[in-house]
Amino acid sequence: MNTTLTLIARRLGAAAVTLLLVSIVVFSITSLLPGDAAEEALGQSATPEAIAALRAELGLDQPAHLRYWRWLTGMLSGNPGQSLANNLPVSELIGTRLPKSLLLAGAAAIVSVPIALLIGVLSAMYRGSRLDRVLSVMTLSMVAVPEFLVATVAVLIFAVQLQWLPALSFAPEDPSVGEFL
Repeated sequence: MNTTLTLIARRLGAAAVTLLLVSIVVFSITSLLPGDAAEEALGQSATPEAIAALRAELGLDQPAHLRYWRWLTGMLSGNPGQSLANNLPVSELIGTRLPKSLLLAGAAAIVSVPIALLIGVLSAMYRGSRLDRVLSVMTLSMVAVPEFLVATVAVLIFAVQLQWLPALSFAPEDPSVGEFL
């Protein structure tokens, strides 16, 4: 087999194993937390009988390994199940939010990819120079800063100080290009 295909297959296999292990760890940790979705949904004034009935209805009375297996097989078959928070299908919740998320990711890629290519080309052209070191420090610093902090500073600069953009915005359901920007 081609070495590139072998590398891709290994990487995909490693990614699948990583996702499986992370899902097991997250599921296990949340199962160990005190309380559950039934107690949260019914509140503090709920009777033990009402909590037990809701646990049975939601399948929370089953052992953790069975609940995980049910979730995993549902995910692999394309049915992520019901949301415990609002009892709606998870696929429906994702479906209503996915288009806007993809639009936001696309807009971010349109801005960030050309900048990243320019920085990469400059670093390669001036390898080992002062410019290369400055660009490396700048990019590593930006990667290390949490996104919420970058967003807060961007709002402070572009909305509050420069007043180029609104600090808060409401986009209509089907915005024009100008409204989207």
